Amino acid sequence: MNKDSARHFMNKDPINPDYYKKGIEVTKFILSWGLGFCEGNILKYIIRYKFKNGLEDLQKAKKYLELLIEKEKNEN
Repeated sequence: MNKDSARHFMNKDPINPDYYKKGIEVTKFILSWGLGFCEGNILKYIIRYKFKNGLEDLQKAKKYLELLIEKEKNEN
């Protein structure tokens, strides 16, 4: 998706832009599933990467995924 079509999903609400509200709102999904901080950030960055920061958001999602994997390794 190019930046022009990505702008279609933007609105004037910087806290809750339109790309977070396709279908179920991302925050509501995260809360309804009882996800933790890392899990919620993974979803957030994956969902928005095409509309906001591209590769930077994928790298952020990767960082939180790596933290979650490390946490799971340490607990098992």
